[in-house]
Amino acid sequence: MRLRLPEERPTEPPTGFKIAHPVLSQDGTRAGFTGVSLGGALPYGVVADASCVYGRRHRSPARRCDCGFHCVHERATAEALLCVAEHRAAVLLDITVLGTYIRFELGFRYARQRVRAATVGPCACGARAVALADAGWGRPGWRALAAACAGCVRGRTSVSLATFARLAGDGLRVVAGSGDPGESGDSGDPAATVDPGLPEGLGVPELVAEAALLQARLDWFQSRLARLEGGGAEQ
Repeated sequence: MRLRLPEERPTEPPTGFKIAHPVLSQDGTRAGFTGVSLGGALPYGVVADASCVYGRRHRSPARRCDCGFHCVHERATAEALLCVAEHRAAVLLDITVLGTYIRFELGFRYARQRVRAATVGPCACGARAVALADAGWGRPGWRALAAACAGCVRGRTSVSLATFARLAGDGLRVVAGSGDPGESGDSGDPAATVDPGLPEGLGVPELVAEAALLQARLDWFQSRLARLEGGGAEQ
């Protein structure tokens, strides 16, 4: 006798959490995410459909395959994954599970998703992030990004949190996680939370984040200029 799993018909889509690396297209016009394990070579947008990473023609998620999007039920479970060395630069995603899904003890494997919010951790120096800057690696056509504070952005390719949210579209909300309060202010810092409610305009949070990013770049250029003027051209 073949056992069948019980079917669920929730009144609202289930939600979950996962981690991913933020990415920026080569031309700087699109933003998205790429996974940290299976399927990590395939960047996806805020709203995306899963496909089989093995090239099979079945729909995801297939029972006899491990394809499809993955997420966990508990936020703390996803946050624990950020402790792993190779995942330290990843961001925490708040997910709405759409379409067909398979429920497991710790989470879901599913066909379609919407990323509702992305929480960006602190800069590598410990300060609160105001931007996402080139992480030094990527996928074909996509640059991977990592959290950066105003002092660490320097001359790297970067976008403010507000700009990333706007480029990603579909109502994505980007939140700056905890950092060193002495560097970027307390939790009430207007740059800490960015909600692109007006994608065609710039609100106060966007202007604050953009100003911090521009100031960091200006400081970096001024330090380089002072070094050149003081010691001559570098060899």
